[in-house]
Amino acid sequence: MVIGKSAEDRLRSQIGTRLPSLWRFALSLSGRPDFADDLVQATCLRALERAHQWKDQGRLDGWLLTICRSIWLNELRAQSVRKTGALSTADLESIADTRPGPETNIFASEVYSNVMQLPEAQRATVELVYVEQFTYSEAAQILDVPIGTVMSRLATARATLRQLNDPVCERAKEGRS
Repeated sequence: MVIGKSAEDRLRSQIGTRLPSLWRFALSLSGRPDFADDLVQATCLRALERAHQWKDQGRLDGWLLTICRSIWLNELRAQSVRKTGALSTADLESIADTRPGPETNIFASEVYSNVMQLPEAQRATVELVYVEQFTYSEAAQILDVPIGTVMSRLATARATLRQLNDPVCERAKEGRS
């Protein structure tokens, strides 16, 4: 007689496919690839430890991102107690892929640089809604904020990015003239 997989086995078999989006979200929170790596590892460990809490009917990635955010907030609280200082944003060279054509890399680098200038809350919201394609409601649940806060953060982020993008557009126009 074959006994069904344990919750941990089922979770372990599904978690690997969620690692890229989990890492991107961790990067949007922390701003540094090395912190993102540690955050993903801690998230996976906590998820496996609490596999019995996972309900197969929900979105696994939403549950993992909620755990990730919780760990990140706990780390920020701990840092504040230890007074270790502020986090810096990730270096562009550690993220940009140099294999595509130069125009693609230039545009991607500019977009990435602009997004990384946003405050953490806006970066995380942009990542969840625009990159990971969560609905506003799902993003609100993951971030543990009202849906109006998600909409406000996105509107503010769009306005900021539009302002940051204006000089880029002007340089591009000058180059074509």
